[in-house]
Amino acid sequence: MRNRLIVLAFLLASCAGVPPAPTAPSALPSPPPTVPAPPLAVPAPPAPPLALPVPPPAAAAPPQIVNVIVFPGGFNWPIWVAQEKGLFAKNGLEVKITPTPSSVFQLTNLIDGKFDIAMTAIDNLIAYREGQGEVPRLGPDLFAFMGCDNGFLRLVTVPEVGNYRELHGKALSVDALTTGYAFVLFEILARNRMQKDRDYTVVTAGGVLQRFQALMEKKHAGTLLLSPFEVQAEAKGFHRLANAIDVLGRYQGLVGGARKSWAEQNRDAVVGYIRAYSDAVDWLYDPTNRDEALAIFMKNLPGASAPGALTAYGILLGSTEGFQRKARIDMEGVKTVLALRSKYGQPRKSLSDPSPYYDPSFYDAAMRR
Repeated sequence: MRNRLIVLAFLLASCAGVPPAPTAPSALPSPPPTVPAPPLAVPAPPAPPLALPVPPPAAAAPPQIVNVIVFPGGFNWPIWVAQEKGLFAKNGLEVKITPTPSSVFQLTNLIDGKFDIAMTAIDNLIAYREGQGEVPRLGPDLFAFMGCDNGFLRLVTVPEVGNYRELHGKALSVDALTTGYAFVLFEILARNRMQKDRDYTVVTAGGVLQRFQALMEKKHAGTLLLSPFEVQAEAKGFHRLANAIDVLGRYQGLVGGARKSWAEQNRDAVVGYIRAYSDAVDWLYDPTNRDEALAIFMKNLPGASAPGALTAYGILLGSTEGFQRKARIDMEGVKTVLALRSKYGQPRKSLSDPSPYYDPSFYDAAMRR
């Protein structure tokens, strides 16, 4: 009976869900050792772009050669300065100078295109444009693009002739019978009551250098000289009877001239030439440059003495006469030129308007910088 009760109690405990006594847990496996994470990779810097080949610096454009024909003399001082001080080169130009023996040679070769620019009397440009030149060559597109001076014209005679009365029956020389400077001579004498072919005769003797040399040899009694040639003549006892500006008033002498067709195709060259020339004139007028200016003068005129160069400095850079500041043309002076040409030119023409013979567009562009 007792055994039955034990079995019954065991069965009841099983039905009640009492768990059996726990047994000792079995050992759990150790977790694997912690492996540190690898450091984050630092991104490599981007590869530089492939270097493109660097082209060599562009070669500077060669200077443009400009052929200029001039009358020889000290009035070319600004050109010498522009060459010596690199002012032409600064404006992209290489200026080659040719001296002319006469206005005929100068103008006919300018018309033919053998020269690009002529430093000449504006009257020469007008004469050949109007068909009144010394030879029958027409230059219908000749024009001036800047001014230079008022001519510096002086009537100089041999030592034996000290006044107008003593010129009667004598021969005087000119470059050409139809040039404006010849007209200036005729007018000076006319205002002193002397008439050509009645009171004096005229012969042609070429440009100012040729006339000066002929006068020194006393081949003629007198001529018009351009400063500073009269300085050398007076030092040898020759007489100055008149300064043209005192007789005529304002007068336009030398200018820079060219053919309009060439100038239009080479506008930058013309503008650069004006700038260089104008800067040279400014440089000359600066008194701090006097000694160097005198050295440049004597270098280009080897026969000039130091006192002669100093005298020329006072004349060519004077306050009443002198190189035209900024290379500015005197249009009132051009009217005087036209009045003389209307009086003495052949075939006879009435000329009064200076505008056809000067184009300001080149000068205006040069002054704008």
